[in-house]
Amino acid sequence: MSQKLLLDVDPGNDDAIALFIALGSDEVDLVGVTTVMGNTTIENTTENALTLLQYVDRTDVPVARGASRPLADELETAEHVHGPGGLPEEVRADLPECSTTPIDTHAVDFIIEQAREHGDDLTIAAVGPQTNLALALAKEPALPEMVGDIYQMGGALKTTGNVTPQASFNFYADAPAAARVVQDGRPKVVGLDVTEHVYVDTEDIRALAEEPAPLSTMASILEFSIEEVRSKFGHDGGLASDAVVLADIVNDALEFEEAYVEIDTTGGPSNGATIYDEHGVYEQSPNCEVALGVDGERYAQTVLESLRSFGE
Repeated sequence: MSQKLLLDVDPGNDDAIALFIALGSDEVDLVGVTTVMGNTTIENTTENALTLLQYVDRTDVPVARGASRPLADELETAEHVHGPGGLPEEVRADLPECSTTPIDTHAVDFIIEQAREHGDDLTIAAVGPQTNLALALAKEPALPEMVGDIYQMGGALKTTGNVTPQASFNFYADAPAAARVVQDGRPKVVGLDVTEHVYVDTEDIRALAEEPAPLSTMASILEFSIEEVRSKFGHDGGLASDAVVLADIVNDALEFEEAYVEIDTTGGPSNGATIYDEHGVYEQSPNCEVALGVDGERYAQTVLESLRSFGE
């Protein structure tokens, strides 16, 4: 039986790969997509999600538009990383003009509706800023008991951040929302400790690029990060951070430990930092599970097999 999944995204390159994995895997039944601001504005993330679904003939998947700004801070986007409007120009050139619209239901209400409909058969994966999920928890505090798993993609537990020395982008973009999800959601936290250590090899990306669309477009998305990966990490491959969450949902690619975690919301230089109480200094019971190990081979296999299903 396929795992029912609700994917909360801010497309974004890695969100696009995560979405394609969810659509391409037999292990997942994607019941809906909710959008949030983050890598770009809510207008762009919503249109990108709709267009990506349209591109692979999956307009049957409902898209619900969500939060347009953080709970308390000003919106900061990452178009300098992902490209204008959230996707590289060479990728956008392959995509059709968007001809669909989001459903009338707000993302927060849609999350709660799906939780009530599917119960513990549902996994929620929030792979962008955590605003929608935090608001859903505020409106329906029983959400964690209603569903199976909640994945929270973000954080830097034992490593440095990628937007400040301490914070990952998703948590920095809305630190109060990330804090609410950690406090109340009992999530599986998937952060930079694992997402920056797995890649799709450049050779595999090049092979994918030789295939007809949509595989060639998927290769362009993965290829966009190759130079950054080489210069920053010294690896030869493409990074797709959000796809790590999907690799665990599909193929158990991660190793988790229970932990007590807080998110810094002070607004200072460590705003959005993940405070991981590795040694139990606070003497608090665990409030989440944290990903500290990843199977890189299983990750790459999951990404490539899921994407290649579109060429069958």
